[in-house]
Amino acid sequence: MTPPLTVRPAFECTYDIVSLGEVMLRLDPGERRIRTTRAFDVWEGGGEYNVARGLRRCFGLRGAIVTALADNEVGRLVEDLILQGGLDTSYVQWVDYDGIGRDVRNGLNFTERGFGVRGAVGVSDRGNTAIAQMTADAVDWDALFGRGVRWFHTGGIFAALSATSADVAVAAMKAARAHGTVVSYDLNYRPSLWKGIGGVERAREVNRELAQYVDVMIGNEEDFTASLGFEVPGVDDNLDELDTAAFRSMIDAAAAAYPNFQVIATTLREVHSATINNWGALGWSRAHGFAQATQRDGLEILDRVGGGDSFASGLAYGLMELESLEAALNYGAAHGALAMTTPGDTSMATLAQVKKLAEGGSARVDR
Repeated sequence: MTPPLTVRPAFECTYDIVSLGEVMLRLDPGERRIRTTRAFDVWEGGGEYNVARGLRRCFGLRGAIVTALADNEVGRLVEDLILQGGLDTSYVQWVDYDGIGRDVRNGLNFTERGFGVRGAVGVSDRGNTAIAQMTADAVDWDALFGRGVRWFHTGGIFAALSATSADVAVAAMKAARAHGTVVSYDLNYRPSLWKGIGGVERAREVNRELAQYVDVMIGNEEDFTASLGFEVPGVDDNLDELDTAAFRSMIDAAAAAYPNFQVIATTLREVHSATINNWGALGWSRAHGFAQATQRDGLEILDRVGGGDSFASGLAYGLMELESLEAALNYGAAHGALAMTTPGDTSMATLAQVKKLAEGGSARVDR
């Protein structure tokens, strides 16, 4: 059977995955609220970074992160966390710190998980960060992708950071495609990021430009509607009942509008409460058409943040290493489900655990 995507073989590449995006310090109050807590746990995280880290730590692939950090103690803490995640930091750019953050700083992300009727809350403090000031020529992209990279990932969070971020993404994506690297992009629409720079209209302008260079497009229903303008009929704001026929119609429209898309994938999340969601995934490939992951109704969630990124990394692993779109979707959905059972943005799952769940395993005790 022809695979859904042609990916360069590992033996001719230095990296399996390279991601471009911001890595922030996440401050997590645990079971408490941001506004009343007296202590925070510290994690690292970022929409694009989480994908590369998941592919390295859970799936054992070779990865690197392209980002920038202010050279101070907070930046070095973020670096230490990245190193624990196993990614190559050779492409982390260090920017001189001015002492108070007037010119450059590192991003902070305060996130509470939510519980029951209380939804998760995120408060970002990321203005004027080092990565937001990166320019398109800051990295020798041809030299990077000339080393051999199987997969490149970036997304809509990075593209929204500043007036130059989208140009950086375009330069990276063009170089990746020129060197035969698969390009994936997670739309990851965040109203707070676009609010002050043109809102939905600007988000669509930027993302429609970037979409021309994408092989694998990822997003949920809000992402495709807000970022690319593809409506999903019959889906309400509460996301309490999703019609897969509507999603298939949306994907058909996106595939027709962008003939460069080889794979399109969307998570299917029905929110009953902050801690109980129905969870699944739907995908399409130009080679084989539609496939759907195992649906998990009543999925119990500890921390939903990063679940979509873990889906993306499982999907990428499947498209690189497995033989069918359905298998890739099941690995993505299983990895996302497992990632949402642990705190923090990043995955604590193992490949064996993902494989077991993707193939129908249960939560019986392992001992």
